[in-house]
Amino acid sequence: MKHFFNRRENIVTEALDGLLLTSSKGRLARLDSFPDIKVILRADWDKSKVAIISGGGAGHEPSHAGFVGKGMLTAAVSGEIFASPSVDAVLTAIRAVAGEKGALLIVKNYTGDRLNFGLAAEKARAEGFDVEMVIVADDIAIPEINQPRGVAGTLFVHKIAGYHAERGEDLKTVAAHAAAAAAGDIVSLGMSLSTCSVPGQAHEDRLGENEGELGLGIHGEPGVERIALQPVADIVSTMVARLSPALREEASHCLLINNLGAVPPLEMTVIANAVLSSPLGRRVRLIIGPAPMMTALNMNGFSLSLIRLDTVREAALTAAVEPHAWMPAVERHEIQIIAAPRTSAGLNGAAIAGDNLRNRRLITALCEHLISQESELNRLDGRVGDGDTGSTVATGARSVLARLDTLPLDRPAATLASLGDILGTSMGGSSGVLLSIFFTAAAKAMADKADISAALLAGLDRMTFYGGAAVGDRTMVDALSPALQALASGDVAAAAKAAAAGAESTKAMTKAKAGRASYVGERDLAGVADPGAVAVAGAFGVAASLA
Repeated sequence: MKHFFNRRENIVTEALDGLLLTSSKGRLARLDSFPDIKVILRADWDKSKVAIISGGGAGHEPSHAGFVGKGMLTAAVSGEIFASPSVDAVLTAIRAVAGEKGALLIVKNYTGDRLNFGLAAEKARAEGFDVEMVIVADDIAIPEINQPRGVAGTLFVHKIAGYHAERGEDLKTVAAHAAAAAAGDIVSLGMSLSTCSVPGQAHEDRLGENEGELGLGIHGEPGVERIALQPVADIVSTMVARLSPALREEASHCLLINNLGAVPPLEMTVIANAVLSSPLGRRVRLIIGPAPMMTALNMNGFSLSLIRLDTVREAALTAAVEPHAWMPAVERHEIQIIAAPRTSAGLNGAAIAGDNLRNRRLITALCEHLISQESELNRLDGRVGDGDTGSTVATGARSVLARLDTLPLDRPAATLASLGDILGTSMGGSSGVLLSIFFTAAAKAMADKADISAALLAGLDRMTFYGGAAVGDRTMVDALSPALQALASGDVAAAAKAAAAGAESTKAMTKAKAGRASYVGERDLAGVADPGAVAVAGAFGVAASLA
């Protein structure tokens, strides 16, 4: 796996300095014991309240330093990647921030963290500091285990303890609220499609291409079981079945949807929709995320954490805090739907359906061909663009087929107008807009004069005017323009031949002047046909076969 770093030995200290440099001035600081002892703390701390300290190995960013600030942690102690900080580091943090009201240590249930934080607490007490410690063990992945792991549910405890400390409550009270939450009222479960990769270390993914892992730890520890890759709704259903028995049926909960590091935002919101649409969603009152809150480096996975709510916890979890890494909790709500504006029937009564078997057969054949080419066009576009031409074209074709029975197939101008409307709405991207312009302008020309070849050339003229591409710019125009010129003679076979030649010519064009390919270098363009031109050539080939 590839990573952005300088030297493995410096990655954690450089990352913490990056956090400090990009935080608001005067908000965060580090102790001068850096880099041997890595403690990030509030720059404005005056020791007048209970100090909240947490930490652990690096690699879980934004945890833990990202949650230092008013209303949450007072200090975070960092070890190296996935390694607990030393006793001296934790003790130094306690000495730095604990005042007369004392300090609460919040510790994830891993042996290294328990031992190092625990010994530091004992030493601090011997020095006269008032220190309490709460251990979080929220992972339910391994049934009947004596020592469940502490994972993303720890963040609930950070937030609750920080809230009560900020209110000026004493150490016993703050610790009691934190301990009550940690003692069985928080459950978490993770799922990933890959293990994580540690910078500077050889990486070997233990999962097969079509495997995922349920219940793996935030350090990449193997999960409870491997499961087949499947739709996210099914994955979520499995997780809900494991989580639900651990929840109190009558209670409402706060749900934390945590990105373990590498899941794209698009997929995280799909996951959120699946979770909130599941039976578990009915038991959720507050939602935090989806967001990367406690990650496992670049793990392509997510976790779900829930805490039972009462009025006090709800107030704690919804209170505003200073750290930007904390996602404000939102109330569970239904999707609000606002009626879209309705328009009257389009050009030449386009909204009135009509049939023509020849036109139906042609449109059906063209759409089915474009759908069949989805993977190949995506492959070509992956070489010269962003890899979605095939999917974009296929989406448009599927939309046309879905509305075929509503089209005015017996009226060519109205048919062209309807195609323009459909593609402009469903196809997306620049291709959808360009083809919508093409068909809309062609419809107008066809309504003025019933000459299909002239109408299509008029559509091309408007499309190139707005799109800015011309023959030789390495776009679909390289196939479409010569094909429509040839079609003016009434010879569909000649048009198909011209389109194929135009698409082939794009292989030799090592400089694109329009579209996404214009950002690609000559080396990557050489010998690769433009996918839009290939799609046009294929469409004309189908039309010729039916002529």
